Amino acid sequence: MNPFYTSYEYIPFDKISEADYEPAMMKGIEEEDKEIDAIVNNPEAPTFENTVEALERSGELLSRVTEVFFNQLNAETTDFLDELAQKMSPILSEHANNISLNEKLFQRVKAVYHDYASHGFSRLNAEQLMLLKNCYEGFIRNGANLSKNKKKQFRKISAELGVLSLQFSQNKLKETNGFSLHITDETELAGLPESAIDLARQTAKEAGKDGWVFTLQAPSYTPFLTYSARRDLRKKMYMAYNTMGTHDNENNNIQIVSKIVNLHREMAQLLGFPTYADYALAHRMADNPDHVYFLLDCLIQAYMPTAKAEVQEIEKLYYQEESLDETALSADDDRRFMPWDFAYYANKLKESRFNLNSEMLRPYFELSKVKEGVFGLATRLYGITFRKNPDVPVYHPDVEAYDVLDEDGSYLALFYCDFHPRASKKSGAWMTSYKEQWKEKDGTNSRPQVSIVMNLSKPTEGKPALLTLGEVETFLHEFGHSLHGIFANTTYRSLSGTNVYWDFVELPSQFMENFAVEKDFLNTFAFHYQTGEPMPQELIDRIIASRNFNVAYACMRQVSFGLLDMAFYTLTTPFTADLFQFENEAWKRAQVLPHVEGTCMTTQFSHIMAGGYSAGYYSYKWAEVLDADAFSLFKQRGIFDRTTAQSFRDNILSRGGTEHPMTLYKRFRGQEPTIEALLQRNGISIDHAS
Repeated sequence: MNPFYTSYEYIPFDKISEADYEPAMMKGIEEEDKEIDAIVNNPEAPTFENTVEALERSGELLSRVTEVFFNQLNAETTDFLDELAQKMSPILSEHANNISLNEKLFQRVKAVYHDYASHGFSRLNAEQLMLLKNCYEGFIRNGANLSKNKKKQFRKISAELGVLSLQFSQNKLKETNGFSLHITDETELAGLPESAIDLARQTAKEAGKDGWVFTLQAPSYTPFLTYSARRDLRKKMYMAYNTMGTHDNENNNIQIVSKIVNLHREMAQLLGFPTYADYALAHRMADNPDHVYFLLDCLIQAYMPTAKAEVQEIEKLYYQEESLDETALSADDDRRFMPWDFAYYANKLKESRFNLNSEMLRPYFELSKVKEGVFGLATRLYGITFRKNPDVPVYHPDVEAYDVLDEDGSYLALFYCDFHPRASKKSGAWMTSYKEQWKEKDGTNSRPQVSIVMNLSKPTEGKPALLTLGEVETFLHEFGHSLHGIFANTTYRSLSGTNVYWDFVELPSQFMENFAVEKDFLNTFAFHYQTGEPMPQELIDRIIASRNFNVAYACMRQVSFGLLDMAFYTLTTPFTADLFQFENEAWKRAQVLPHVEGTCMTTQFSHIMAGGYSAGYYSYKWAEVLDADAFSLFKQRGIFDRTTAQSFRDNILSRGGTEHPMTLYKRFRGQEPTIEALLQRNGISIDHAS
């Protein structure tokens, strides 16, 4: 029997075969169609219970199988799954449209909504009211009020977007896996740390090659750009990474980008919005494009002077070290300072100023100890514990499964950890759910199953996985998302966990990153993997002193991505421009490094083309304002203060999308957030922000 057809406690990865997905999805579609028909043909007058709640609880089988399928497509894909995704995407889009464009169903939902609107929403609690509003507005935002011909057009756009997003992601993965730098001459390893060399040797061995192989995966690419003394090879790696999706081959994403951008605009205008950004932001804290641009403009004004000074200092070091006279070089001289020089000389400057680099810290960030530290932080803040469960089936040997228990010993969640890169996993890091939390009709609390998937440094022969501080921050970030899922305590699945406004979802994750440079936290787990000695206090002091090194450059980098995103999705007319020129123009006022002809961020920018952040990349900076403001309260009361942590859990982490995010935040913080805490944390002069 197909393992998806019966309920299970844990996902039976050991029993699921690739052949199980398609029939389970088709059966799930069939079952949900019957459930929708039952709602539509109910002879009773439409009520909140028999229409809105019934719709919320429909589609259980389809949700069960698609959650597993699409998570596997990102974390452990195969050619078969890729092809099946291409086949099923339009079918699933059509099914979703059959529901959202079902006129009789919408009339029942509208009747319920207008009944409460006329006689008072006060009859509903806050969560019920949010579900009703989301349901009613969701139908409208998905075309329920459109004419018959426009509904047909909406269906076509939805289906095309689903297919194109998949193609974009699959092309990027193929491009990532399609390049490698194979080195056989040991002199070409100059400057590289032992950890990077060990990983490259292991990668070569796994590929059946001699020597060393470097790839575009983060644990290989980032150290190479940071430490390699070979400028020509840094350039080769940089150009390979920053031209992904632009090559004249089957993985080219240039036309796909144009189609995705234009389809988003067409969809928004079909629904009566001038741009896709207007459509997307109507259900976000930012509310409209003007507010997003206001935030980005404020950040440029506050951070750009410092960012320029940071880059100029690194550029000056480059010319000094290379014995070059910048004024004597022509504009097109290949000896001029370029982006592939930035990380290398920034690291040199950081070493000279703080006597600190990533490699110094790796021995103190052994993965098992980092896990103890991160899990221990959750215990200290919230009283929860993580108990490894070897009996839970997993989808890859690298994956670990944990039962999460509350302070009173009650079961909270199942937690999967997937730490290391592999060819079948897409790049980056993310948190996802294999099962959301909700409450059954009888009140039973159905607990969630969440996962964090990352691409952290792998163990090598003779050494365990030793992380950089940046990777520790990545772990904390995704763990913050997971806590949002783990603590979920809502009635309805669609309002549970991370199902919040898109520009609120990064608050719990970015909040957790603050702990990475807190000495009281580092002292709990940062022990040398060989000697067991704690990280020296003076080294911790150097970490804290260096926390704002190039912070303004990093801010401008994020702002530039936000500007690029908004440039695409505030278009009111078809995108027909040259992609390279458009990109360069869109983000130039936040750029502080030289432009390199032929490079293109957009063709690999999964966040805004295939990852749900379309007209939403600003969210990272928006949430940074929130997280700095929130953490300032912990700094006042103590970073492990249980009362403050409990308030954060009760008012934000457990509430999901049951109320407006600002309502939840003010309930926790007692006030609306301001940018001052972020500026203070980053050491940015208030004068720049005025």
